[in-house]
Amino acid sequence: MQTIRIIPRLDIKGPNLVKGVHLEGLRVLGSPEQFARHYYENGADELLYMDVVASLYGRNSLIETISKTSREIFIPLTVGGGLRTLDDIREVLRAGADKVALNTAALRDPGLITRAAHRFGSSTIVVSIEAIRKQDGTYEAFTDNGRQETGVDALLWAQKAADLGAGEIMVTSIDREGTGKGFDITLTRSIADSVSIPVIACGGAGSVADVAEVIEVGKVEAASIASLFHYDFAASHLFSPHAASEGNTDFLRGFGAGTRSPFSSISAMPISTLKQHLRQANIPVAIHS
Repeated sequence: MQTIRIIPRLDIKGPNLVKGVHLEGLRVLGSPEQFARHYYENGADELLYMDVVASLYGRNSLIETISKTSREIFIPLTVGGGLRTLDDIREVLRAGADKVALNTAALRDPGLITRAAHRFGSSTIVVSIEAIRKQDGTYEAFTDNGRQETGVDALLWAQKAADLGAGEIMVTSIDREGTGKGFDITLTRSIADSVSIPVIACGGAGSVADVAEVIEVGKVEAASIASLFHYDFAASHLFSPHAASEGNTDFLRGFGAGTRSPFSSISAMPISTLKQHLRQANIPVAIHS
């Protein structure tokens, strides 16, 4: 098994880091810069920034954030949300991103994947698939941060995206996202088995066991995680002067590392703790000094 990447996901709305459930009901947690630096120092392999309202407004507003982050944090950065053209992608890459995540624009214009891969390299292009399980057991791909149905089968779309030149597939289960009930193993495994490029699982991590399962059974090369890490860091910084003016502190009080969040299925913990447990389970993860 190759080294598994652990990728904190930072959903951004305006100047704030936010978190929801099923990509809805977003709550402000605080400053994304604070979280990003903590994750970098705590052993993240990469960072994922998603502008969660970009598709609504037709533009990505993270350029300044990415530019600042890339000067201070020296791990790969992936940026998604509102990227519609080659010029949009170029602007984000010039600001300091290493990769871009395409969802809405790629589904509307699949040829964008090929054009972007040819222009910037396939390793730069991540196709993000947000999926909901249908009653017949198949999965439908959604756009606009999980708001808009497409009628497109998620598995077939993953295969097509890989054929068109995507370097990675990131699959998010909207059903599991933010719940801490575990990844959708059926979804991730079916996609991982059907493509020859790396697959990143996102949506549902609530424990070490959940992450281990999606790696060992789901056969993914990376796990993108939000609540598990966010709630740990936010709780431990509730009473700093900066945190006092940001975030929903009432929501965050009463939990921290190794304890349960207000969602009883999420055990908050830092990246370093997760990696230590994964190593004990013989899952290869990088420990950064």
